[in-house]
Amino acid sequence: MLTSFFQLYKNAYTGLSRNSWYLSIVMLINRSGTMVVPFMSIYCIQQLHFTVIQAGFVMALFGVGAISGSFVGGKLTDKIGFYDLQVGALLTGGVLFIITGYLHTFITLCAGTFVLSFCNESVRPANSTAIAHYSTPENKTRSYSLNRLAINLGWAFGAGLGGIIAAINYHLLFWVDGTTNIFAALMLLKLMPRAHILTGIKKVNKAIKSASAYRDGTYLLFILFTTLFSISFFQLFIMEPVFYKLEWHFNERLIGALMALNGLMIVAVEMVLIHNLEGKRNAIIYIYIGVTLAAIDFAMLNTLPAGLVAGIAVVIVITVAEMLAMPFMNAFWINRTSDNNRGQYAALYSMSWSAAQILAPLIGGFAISYGGFRMLWWGLALLCTASATGFYFLYRYTSRPKGLS
Repeated sequence: MLTSFFQLYKNAYTGLSRNSWYLSIVMLINRSGTMVVPFMSIYCIQQLHFTVIQAGFVMALFGVGAISGSFVGGKLTDKIGFYDLQVGALLTGGVLFIITGYLHTFITLCAGTFVLSFCNESVRPANSTAIAHYSTPENKTRSYSLNRLAINLGWAFGAGLGGIIAAINYHLLFWVDGTTNIFAALMLLKLMPRAHILTGIKKVNKAIKSASAYRDGTYLLFILFTTLFSISFFQLFIMEPVFYKLEWHFNERLIGALMALNGLMIVAVEMVLIHNLEGKRNAIIYIYIGVTLAAIDFAMLNTLPAGLVAGIAVVIVITVAEMLAMPFMNAFWINRTSDNNRGQYAALYSMSWSAAQILAPLIGGFAISYGGFRMLWWGLALLCTASATGFYFLYRYTSRPKGLS
């Protein structure tokens, strides 16, 4: 029995390229310092004495910078390559995290947040393109899951430690986030020396014009439904910690522990889950199930009694939803790419999540101001239901035999 258990894990991790592992190690280091974003709303409200709406605008500017950085990052990835862009973005983002910790007025923090996010998030299309470059059709979903595992393992460590640091001194969060960004860049240079790495995707005949992601109607619908889901999902890191603090009266350590539980579950389960599901059904089916679970999760926040058991249950359901939806979202977009347009597709996917970063705090802030947290959670449940419905019809459309009207 024990042998079979270990064999499951061995099979899940077998066959991935060395560079896929290196990229994941870099992301593990980077995300181990992810402490600013989950506590930014509380920091703005409790330390800087901003209103909930002001805190929402600051968080929205993370999204404005991210969507701009993702767009530019996608363009640069197809031009200069994924390696140089990752190194530059990690170094610049690290410095800017430290600087942002010294910005205390609403205007300066808004400006600093935008610039920080622009530089920091431009790494996403480059990283996604690099993973695709070093994976095969048979293991692409697992390659992305390995990267997500590294991100979430780092997140579990960072969120847990971040809760402890926030209880001592919020300013230290910015220093830790910044130094881990810089260390991640140095590790990328060490593990994958530039001289030994393809700095860009192979050059192609310029006479061959690749399909544009921005003209792919099916992909644009996919992006729309993904955005609806991601607007809801981001509340896990933006307004849910505020809800736990203000409504359920959890302390920072407990909030950090709940955020860490999300990452630990992904580390323990996702790779084995994906290994057993990959290739068995249409990817959109798994996305549909995951988004439906997310709708149920937000309804739970309004129906469960406040307490630790409810908090754990909410984290478990949203984590299962995430593990089903997100890896197969990556599989869907990568299947539609070629070597010379992958940056565009990666950028548009990153921009979807960045757009959600803009909208999520604004929607959250206004919903709480006008109808309280109950309005927010019911609204997000409806938003996820709309997204799940869209994915279901997208599945019906994409699985229909060609030639049928």
